[in-house]
Amino acid sequence: MSLVLTQKEIAGLIDMEAALEAVEAAFAAYGRGEVNMPPKSYLTLDQGDFRVMYGALNLGGREIYGLKWVNVHPRNSEKNLPTVMAKILLNDPDTGRELADMDGTLITNYRTGASGGVAAKFLARENATSLGLIGAGVQAWYLFEAVSLVRNLTRVHLYDHHCRRCEDLAVLIAREGLQTHIVNDEVDAVKDLDLVATSTPSRQGHILADWVTPGTTILAIGADAAGKQELDPAVLGRAKVVVDDPPQAIHSGEINLAVSQGFLRESDIHATLGRVVTGQKEGRTDDEQILVFDSTGLIIQDLAVADAVYTRALQSGVGRQIEFRS
Repeated sequence: MSLVLTQKEIAGLIDMEAALEAVEAAFAAYGRGEVNMPPKSYLTLDQGDFRVMYGALNLGGREIYGLKWVNVHPRNSEKNLPTVMAKILLNDPDTGRELADMDGTLITNYRTGASGGVAAKFLARENATSLGLIGAGVQAWYLFEAVSLVRNLTRVHLYDHHCRRCEDLAVLIAREGLQTHIVNDEVDAVKDLDLVATSTPSRQGHILADWVTPGTTILAIGADAAGKQELDPAVLGRAKVVVDDPPQAIHSGEINLAVSQGFLRESDIHATLGRVVTGQKEGRTDDEQILVFDSTGLIIQDLAVADAVYTRALQSGVGRQIEFRS
């Protein structure tokens, strides 16, 4: 029997605090070498791409195995569809039996936001209070929610080419009691801010090094495929660079073009976030340092959050048990 969970059902089973806990545990497992994570594969189309991600991790002695099939179609908003849609399967490692078949779109949003939150927790200055969000699409809300749980934010700057997105996001953030500024230039979403989170589909480095104030932590979330780039390579040259997974980052993360064009070497990567979480490597050691977290998105994040959802679903009796073999 497989537990089938819809997006609506998952929405009642997950929150950002649980996602942060799960994703931090996944990074810790990575740092301890307790994961099995083959590289993600891409099927590229003119309109976007499909990705298959699969792997396993050990969480407190429990082995979690599974797979995600996910698309990224940047122009889907014109068709009133999400840019990212996904499906996640969980399997029993002893028998291979399918345990759960669930919508993965909401889980992807939560785990991506939570990865930024975990990075902010371990890399940002303790007294960080301001956040710039470049890109005000769906993912920006989850990044804000996660960062606001790990740092005492008092001010948020928003920038997007589509002003309406900023206006909609500002309404949501204002409900949390925060001062929100919609800015007309990217520089005003970067300069003199403690944290900057980027979540755009850009293929050119449009954030310049001169804009970045000493002490800033940049959460580079948008670059998740070869050729994508949100930061000018000079930003990386000024920063201590932390990645989620070196092979993925070099292939398809923020650093992919900087490495392929010779601006950055693999040896210039300071650490993986997993090794910082487990204390094997230091993160920030100086309030004036610029840190960049290059997030490509790892299957172990999806599996950790999906497992938390699955556990809660079993406890609360949510979802339908279906036998697909009959």
